Amino acid sequence: MKVRTAVFPVAGLGTRLLPATKSIPKEMVTLIDKPLIQYAVEEVIAAGIERVIFVSARSKRALEDHFDYSPELEYQLEGNNKNELLEEMKRISEMCDITYVRQKNPKGLGHAVLCARDAVGREPFAVILPDDIIMSKTPVTAQLIEQFNQTKKSVISLMEVPEGDTSKYGIVVPGEKVNDRLMRLEGMVEKPKENPPSNLAIIGRYILTNEVMDALENIPRGAGGEIQLTDAILEVAKQSRVYGYHFEGKRFDCGNRFGLFEAAVNFALEREDMREHAMNVIKGMQI
Repeated sequence: MKVRTAVFPVAGLGTRLLPATKSIPKEMVTLIDKPLIQYAVEEVIAAGIERVIFVSARSKRALEDHFDYSPELEYQLEGNNKNELLEEMKRISEMCDITYVRQKNPKGLGHAVLCARDAVGREPFAVILPDDIIMSKTPVTAQLIEQFNQTKKSVISLMEVPEGDTSKYGIVVPGEKVNDRLMRLEGMVEKPKENPPSNLAIIGRYILTNEVMDALENIPRGAGGEIQLTDAILEVAKQSRVYGYHFEGKRFDCGNRFGLFEAAVNFALEREDMREHAMNVIKGMQI
């Protein structure tokens, strides 16, 4: 029952970040000096994940190249005695084992996860949406795995959102509390237009059992004519148990320009090599 595998659905077009994503995958958009996808992969590795599965599309070759060796670049860095950069490039290439699966037709997030079924096998697995970058002392994936190890059931990450923003998220129907942060879920509503059941929104980190894969194979198409991951999780919640965990950390929606900017400011202020410069820039602004 150990969680060894993380599935990254990365086949989307990233239209919220156009025109930047016209020629590069949205996951390769840079947050300070690293692409979004690298932050997410580093998170799962820090949580003990051993294997990563990218469910990608034809236009996502740059993802493969980023985590591959670049002999020409390494040769140039070595020749110029840029040893620290050379070691960093090697670290990225040796970060973890990555399997690539194609989602040939865009049929929704649930369909993207289902595309990874053969690669995942019958084990529990994580699902990571790399648009969501989360700053936390303990990786959110590690927090969820800890809860899964206790419950042996699917656990999804939750975050409180303002009532006016509930229509932008999947919102859960909270049930019995297990502790201050963990609760059993009675249901969930995708982007409720009115009367949301709570202000707890589903965020892009999940630990799922194979029950969810079984449900994805059998549920009808949902909103937008797509196979929805939320629908499959809801079906499992009805038949068995699913838990929600109010994670510790600050989440940034880097799938849009405002979230990306907010993340850049916060991450710059957290980094020792950038904090002083960032503070000087902020102090020098005429606002």
